Amino acid sequence: MWWHAHEGMGWWMLFGGVLWILFWASIIYLIVSVLAPKERRERYDHDDPLEIAKRRYARGEITREEFEQIQRDLTSHPT
Repeated sequence: MWWHAHEGMGWWMLFGGVLWILFWASIIYLIVSVLAPKERRERYDHDDPLEIAKRRYARGEITREEFEQIQRDLTSHPT
């Protein structure tokens, strides 16, 4: 009567393994996504203002004249 009851378990065991892999992958993804933006934000918070101006000039956000004015303003010593 119960001799063939175990034959269908192989497929369900595979499905359970896949679910565990998806579970742990989603946990790792959530941890990384929560921590990564903080690292990026801290990296830019400590940038030198002149480096920021250089990147903006390289991307074309400011003109050469604007960059040179920023450079003069940042490198001039207050009197």
